[in-house]
Amino acid sequence: MRGQELAILRRETTNPNNLASRSWWHTAFPHHPYGRETRGALETVPRIGVDDLRDYVRRVFARDGLTVSIVGDIDARTAGELIDRAFAGLPAKDDLKPVPKATPQGIGRRIVINLDVPQAVVTFGGNGIERHDPDFMAAYIVNHILGGGSFSSRLYHEVREKRGLAYGVSDSLVWFRRAAVVLGGTATRADRTADALAIIEQETKRMADNGPTGAELAAAKSYLKGAYALSLDSSSKIAAQLTQIQLDNLGIDYIERRDKLIDAVGIDDAKRVARRLYGNGMLVTVAGKPKGLASSGTAN
Repeated sequence: MRGQELAILRRETTNPNNLASRSWWHTAFPHHPYGRETRGALETVPRIGVDDLRDYVRRVFARDGLTVSIVGDIDARTAGELIDRAFAGLPAKDDLKPVPKATPQGIGRRIVINLDVPQAVVTFGGNGIERHDPDFMAAYIVNHILGGGSFSSRLYHEVREKRGLAYGVSDSLVWFRRAAVVLGGTATRADRTADALAIIEQETKRMADNGPTGAELAAAKSYLKGAYALSLDSSSKIAAQLTQIQLDNLGIDYIERRDKLIDAVGIDDAKRVARRLYGNGMLVTVAGKPKGLASSGTAN
């Protein structure tokens, strides 16, 4: 397993997607767990021993941090017996170190990582909105309009459909327990990277300044309500949804309440939250040889 992980890490040292992403997270969350590479590093993985693995299991695998979702032809008593059989031997409480609350740093910076590859990879993002924030649903809808809708978003239309600058471009809301970001990306020819990034920044600013139109808001709300059923069309998908609902503390009735939460978002809410979400600028990282682009800005 160590050899496999080291091989992956060595390969990632020349992968533009990994380099752009790693630089973004490291810059956004310096000296914080969210800024660390989850696979470790070439320097640290060789030092991990069996005692480290056993200590990790002892500290992390505990009943108080356990979330269980079960979908299928089973009654509560049988399910409880299976859960006890599998997990009753775990410690009652974990021994995790507290993670401090954090907000992304480096907003306004552009970091270019020189790499001799045909395409340049761009990662962009900034401050997000936490899952329990009252503005989350409005942010979710606004983000869908800007870059979350794979084939219907403004970014997709302006960057790919209208100008052919990239095969795909998107952004999404990402939330953790102690931080939230909005994060996007694309890949394009080195000589057109500056053009693609300019369009992304222009559309992001336009959304922040003016918000969505009423027609865009209505279409996004209709799509997000209708498409949700696709995340519940198999037992594994239902279990995944139930687990996420528990992790986010949304309540067991969230599936029934979701449509009403979406319907409650008005155009004034959407415009206000668009300013909140996109009005503070972005941190941008680029891996490749983008013509006419250089690193700029300073750490904040």
